[in-house]
Amino acid sequence: MSDPKSKKYDVYGVGNALVDILANVPDSFVGQFGLHRGSMALMDSKAQGQVLEHLEMKELKLACGGSAANTMVAIAQSGGTGIYAGKVARDTYGEFYIQDMQKSGIRFPVKPASEQGLPTGTCVVLTTPDAERTMCTHLGISTSLDESDIDQDQMSQCSISYVEGYLWDAEKPRQACQKAFRLSNELGLRTAFTFSDAFLVDRFPDEFREIVSKYCDIVFCNADEARRFCKNESLDKCAKELGAMAELVFITDSARGCFVIEKGAQTLVEGFAVKPIDTVGAGDAFAGGVLFGLARGHSPQASASWGNRLASQVVATVGPRLPADHVESLERTLV
Repeated sequence: MSDPKSKKYDVYGVGNALVDILANVPDSFVGQFGLHRGSMALMDSKAQGQVLEHLEMKELKLACGGSAANTMVAIAQSGGTGIYAGKVARDTYGEFYIQDMQKSGIRFPVKPASEQGLPTGTCVVLTTPDAERTMCTHLGISTSLDESDIDQDQMSQCSISYVEGYLWDAEKPRQACQKAFRLSNELGLRTAFTFSDAFLVDRFPDEFREIVSKYCDIVFCNADEARRFCKNESLDKCAKELGAMAELVFITDSARGCFVIEKGAQTLVEGFAVKPIDTVGAGDAFAGGVLFGLARGHSPQASASWGNRLASQVVATVGPRLPADHVESLERTLV
């Protein structure tokens, strides 16, 4: 394993590059489209367009997103550095995405796709009054991310690689992920993987199990994803099973905080009590805080505490990430 102190960047992230379109809606709106509350639904442009038509009178907010992208921004907000591999088109949303990522402090070196037809991916995020979020995603050009977009030289400058499970839904991005894992192992980077969503755990159980067992040093999941992965309602038993597969596992459990399983030993790192407003991006922010801490040599428990701090603040605001001035005002639990 290479020395993280010798690296120029903390994390090399791989994920979908999506522009988030955020809207607050009543519970009835989610049911109107037959969506499952709290989940992510993949849609074609027509179906997503129908959702957007019904939001014409709503105040909408844009942010560059995608799960791993939100995590990378949280790393930068923590004081860290990173490079992000994702695919956008040469369109208005693509230009917005590139500028927003660069403004956030994350390098985004993948060139926009030149193909005509597929737009930059978008995710309509519907937040109900109880702070639950339901996502309607059109992946667009992000499904064209491929092995050529994973740069060995850039990766070699990082201490940790981070891959999101959402990429497993399309063939080319899946191959890009597999290359990222292989290169990380060859270059001596610590490898991190997030399950992303319970529906992916159900859809790719064997593939995810192989990834965790064969490639991963660090695994992120929430309690529901852990139970679905292990097919067991006992979170304690799930923690033991996952802990036997990877060196370091983080299982978030909402307000309770996070279970850290390090070489089989389990610790609960308590969360921070806040009034939830919007859960969009909370898990992504948690992973960003943890990865920053680990890349800078902090213990998994201290890193999880900082991740909990960021996640709690994201839950208490609108949108998938914290405004810059909000981050600056946080009491630092990592130095």
